[in-house]
Amino acid sequence: QVLLVESGGGLVQSGGSLTLSCAAVGFAQENFAIAWFHQSPGKERAGLSCITSGGARALWGDAPEGRFAIARDSAKATVEFKVDRVRPSDSGTYYCALATRRRCAPDEAQFQYWGQGVQVTVSS
Repeated sequence: QVLLVESGGGLVQSGGSLTLSCAAVGFAQENFAIAWFHQSPGKERAGLSCITSGGARALWGDAPEGRFAIARDSAKATVEFKVDRVRPSDSGTYYCALATRRRCAPDEAQFQYWGQGVQVTVSS
């Protein structure tokens, strides 16, 4: 059984930074992609960023502003996602998702496994 375990949520002050971590437990395939999605209250879930097992990265959403960064820690078997200069609109639930092929696309249907989500609240 594959489990995605997210951590790092909580209360963050506006203007600060947020770092989330995702660990894929029970997954041992060579090719994969892990992405982060965000859902604000009353809005649809949207893809933010993705990284493949080969190290290729994709940034969606606010990428042109340079606020997002994603990295893979092979030693810890985790993927970290960082948001800089957070703002109240970054509040919501963040989900980690895993696709069993080496391709990043902001399409939920591409991802077979999902974490439970981690709550983030940005104080103004």
